[in-house]
Amino acid sequence: MDLFEEKVNIISEDETIKLLGIHDKNLKIIKSYFDVNILVRNGEIKVTGDKISTQVVAKILNEMIEVIKNEGEISEQKVVYLIEANNNNYDINYNELLKEIIVTSASGRVIKAKTIGQKRYVDLINTKDVTFGIGPAGTGKTYLAVAAAVNAFRKKEVERIILTRPAVEAGEKLGFLPGDLQDKVDPYLRPLYDALFDIMGVENFLKNVEKQLIEVAPLAYMRGRTLDSSFIILDEAQNTTNEQMKMFLTRLGYGSKAVITGDITQVDLPFGKKSGLKTVVEILKKVEGIGFMFFETKDVVRHKLVQDIIKAYEKFEENKK
Repeated sequence: MDLFEEKVNIISEDETIKLLGIHDKNLKIIKSYFDVNILVRNGEIKVTGDKISTQVVAKILNEMIEVIKNEGEISEQKVVYLIEANNNNYDINYNELLKEIIVTSASGRVIKAKTIGQKRYVDLINTKDVTFGIGPAGTGKTYLAVAAAVNAFRKKEVERIILTRPAVEAGEKLGFLPGDLQDKVDPYLRPLYDALFDIMGVENFLKNVEKQLIEVAPLAYMRGRTLDSSFIILDEAQNTTNEQMKMFLTRLGYGSKAVITGDITQVDLPFGKKSGLKTVVEILKKVEGIGFMFFETKDVVRHKLVQDIIKAYEKFEENKK
C-alpha cells in the first residue's frame, strides 16, 4: 500500500496539549477509527497512511484546532462527534455552528448548536410554525427549544412563552405529594424551570411570570384555550395520549409557534395506552409547515458514556425483537 502524508500546523504549545488530550487520549480516539500514524513534532503534525484516511484525519485535526481557538478547549465527546460527522460526509462545516448564536443567557454565556443535528433542529424551529424534536436524552431538545423561545420573546416576535408537559410519573409511584396544586405539579415541570432559570435568570423569569408573560403548567391546563402570539413548548411528549396530542396541537392561535419534544423509547404511560408522539409522526409527516427532527445518539452532548449507554440499550431492544 502506498503511504501518503498530510501536514497540520499548530500555533502554540498550549494548543498542542489541548489537541492531544490527557495522555494523548484524543489522538488515541482518532487512531481507533483510522489506520494512520500521527507524529507531533516542532509545532507540526504529520499524518501518514492511505490517501483517504490521511486527508480525513488532517481535516478533523484542523477542525479540532478551530474548536480550541473558539472555545478554549475540546472534549473527548466533541472529538468523537467530529470523527463521525466527517465519516458521514455531512455537508455543514462543524465550526460554522460556532458562529451562530441562538441566544445569550442572563450571565452572558452564548448558547449555540453543538452538533449538526442541533443546527438543523434550530433551523426548523426558526422556519416552521410547528416543530417536533424526537430523540434520545441529552440531545438538547428541550434546552434549545427554550433558548429559541427566549430569543423570540426578547425580539418581541411573540408576546408569551408557554411551557407544558404531561404530569406522568416516570415508572414509579410517588404517592401523596403535600402542598397546593402548583406544589404537586412543580416537580414534573422542574426541567423546564431549570432551562428558563439558566437562560433568563431567576429574577427576570419571576418578573415575567408575575406579569403572566411566561407560564409553566401541566398539559391538562391547556384544554379549552386558544394561544395567540405565543411560543409554546410541549416537553416529554412521548407521555401524551393521542387525545392529548390532538388537544395540544389544536390550541395553536395566530402568530404562535409550537415545539414538541420527546423520546419515544421512554414512554411512561400505563400499559395499553398508545403514545400520542408515536402516532402523530405518521399522521402529520406530510403536512406542510410542520418540521420533524429525529436526533441520533451522535447528537448527545452529555458525557460520552451517555452515548454508549443509549447504543447499548438500542442494541438490547433490537436483539429482543
